[in-house]
Parts: sequence; C-alpha cells; structure tokens
Amino acid sequence: SLLVLEKKARVATDAQSTQRILVHVVDLCFEAGAWDTMGEYVILLAKRRGQLKSAVTKMVQRACECLEKAPDKETTLRLIDTLRTVTEGKIHVEVERARLTLKLAKMQEEDGNVSEAADTLNSIQVETFGSMDRREKVEFILEQMRLGLAKKDYIRTQIISKKISTRFFESKEHHDLKLRFYDLMLTLAHNDSDFLSMCEHCRAKLDTPSVEEDPEQWREVLRDAVIFLVLAAHDNEQSDLVARIAADKKLKELPEVKEVLKVFTTSEVMPWRVFEEQFGPFLRSTPALAEDEAGSKNWDVLRKRVVEHNIRVMAKYYDRISTTRMAELLELPEADAEAHLSALVSSKTVYA
Repeated sequence: SLLVLEKKARVATDAQSTQRILVHVVDLCFEAGAWDTMGEYVILLAKRRGQLKSAVTKMVQRACECLEKAPDKETTLRLIDTLRTVTEGKIHVEVERARLTLKLAKMQEEDGNVSEAADTLNSIQVETFGSMDRREKVEFILEQMRLGLAKKDYIRTQIISKKISTRFFESKEHHDLKLRFYDLMLTLAHNDSDFLSMCEHCRAKLDTPSVEEDPEQWREVLRDAVIFLVLAAHDNEQSDLVARIAADKKLKELPEVKEVLKVFTTSEVMPWRVFEEQFGPFLRSTPALAEDEAGSKNWDVLRKRVVEHNIRVMAKYYDRISTTRMAELLELPEADAEAHLSALVSSKTVYA
C-alpha cells in the first residue's frame, strides 16, 4: 500500500519519493471526493515520526489547491481547520498557513462576523515570515488594517500600520498598494480628527504617477489636502505646509481651493459670515465638509480655524485691544470672542 511505500521512502530519507507519495494520497482522496478522509490522511502523514519537511510542504500545498474546488462551504471550513491545525507552529508551511487564515477571515467577513474575521487575521504575524514575498506580506497587513478599521479597533490598526515601511512604495509596481495604504491611513486619521496627518497622506497620494497622470484624481486629492490643512490647528508644522502647498503650481487650476488657502496666508481679518458667504457653497459640496454628521463636525472646526486666524492677524496689528472691539471685528458675541482668545493664549499661539 501507499502507506508502506511512504514509510520506506521516509526511513530512507528519500525526499522526492516521499513528496510524490504524499501528494498522490491527497490526489486520490480528491478524485474520490473523500474530503474528510483527505483531512485525516493529511494529519496522519504530517505527524509521522521523522516526516520530511519538504514532503509535508508539498502535501499541504496540494491540499490547498484542492481546497479551491471543495463542493460546499462546510467542507471548505472543515478542511481549512484541518490544514491550519497541521501547519500551526511549523516554519516550513507558514506561508500556506497565512493564506489559509486569510481565506478563513474572508469567509467569516462574508458571514457578517467582522470582529471574528479581524481576530482570526491578527493571529498571524506575517512581518516575521522570511519565506513570504514582500508584496504578499504588505497585502496581508493591509487586509489586517482594513478589518481593524471595520471592527473600529483603531489602536490596533495604528500599531499594525507601523509594520509597513513607506520605502516599499517607492517602486512603481507597488503604487496600487501605496494608494490602498494611504486610503486606510486617511480613515484612521479621520477617526482622531488628525487633520495634519490627513493632509500629509493626501500629499503622499499626490506623489504617485497614476494620480499625477489623472487630472480628475489629482484635483480631488489636492482639494482634500488643502481642506484638511486649513482644518488643522495652527503650529509651525502646519504653517510650513501651508507655505509649501500655496507654492504648488497646480493650485492655479483649482481657483476656489487657491482662494480658500489664500485666506489663511493673508494678514487680513475675514469674519466668518463673509467667509461662509464666499466659500460656503463650494466647501459644502466637498466630501470632508458635506451636509452630514462628520461634515457638520468638520464645519464647526473650520469656523473655529477662521476665527483663530483672525485673532492671530489682530495680534500682528494691535498691542492693546478691548474684547468689545475684538468681538466687533470678529462679528462674534463678546463671550465667544473671549473664549477663542483664551484658547489661543493657553496654547501660546498669541500673547495676552
């Protein structure tokens, strides 16, 4: 029988023959449609004393190929569970285990178990796998990030994102993954209202040939970059970015966006009422400031940024000013003007 032959080949350390026998056993079970028997023999043969690693690898690879042709979902799940048991803790089949886990997570997600799918995928640490192709590793990590965001596990997603080196995206063949990565990072940063990081992510997307070559895409990304930049709190880094983006020649093709940015680079007071009348319709038509819950929240932030800009401008022109006069210039109630000023003094943006 094949098991007797397998023992002779294994004892003789005949790797080629052992591989062929193990693969043939899987093929026989597949041809007979004996899926449960296949699982039993995979476990039996993998656990045999002194079993050759290369033979186990070939057998698992062949079983994974057969898995694609499983007759139903239950059979697929049973065989995946069996193969994951066999491959657990074995470095020579770590890549196959990762692929099986990814397949299982996708099936769980299709069933609506997003949390379970995320936990399943996070049980695999592909960054430690030496035998896995680098692109496949990044794709796996991106899937972990996507499911982490779907589960709303933002802290773990932030940790997982650190496993990807952005230098990997320098190669042109990986630019599709670069765009996927920065889309996920934008979602992650939006949850923390980290608008400066969102602007940086948009700029990273802009620095991609496929985006640069598509006028519709780069216009959309540059528009979003400017909106996130003006939503970001004023500091040295934000101020530097404003200057750099304002110097971008592409802004000439986006006059409304250029005018919005100009408000924050010009030392002139622009009351919120005037700003809203001039730019409101355009800004409200953008996804970041749309008429929904998130957009309305960002709209309130934008109002705050316009008021803060106006106070900074006043600080340049006035050594002393009463809160009454300041409120008059801002077109705000005195209490609101004082609250905004107090916040800027606390953050040491202005002195008072």
